[in-house]
Amino acid sequence: MAKASELRAKDVAALESEIKDLLKSHFNLRMQRATQQLNDHSVLKKTRRDIARARTILTEKKQGAAK
Repeated sequence: MAKASELRAKDVAALESEIKDLLKSHFNLRMQRATQQLNDHSVLKKTRRDIARARTILTEKKQGAAK
């Protein structure tokens, strides 16, 4: 789980790659749930929130750079 302060320290390219990795991870977790191999379903919620957190910070950085 990535903290917001850790994400804010990254640049735009690093954030985009972080989001890409999180999306892949979330997809794999969904496939595990579909095949009933996932034991801890709370991981899905945590991954979704991490994705949202990273996207929010990415948007803030892009808007800050545009000003």
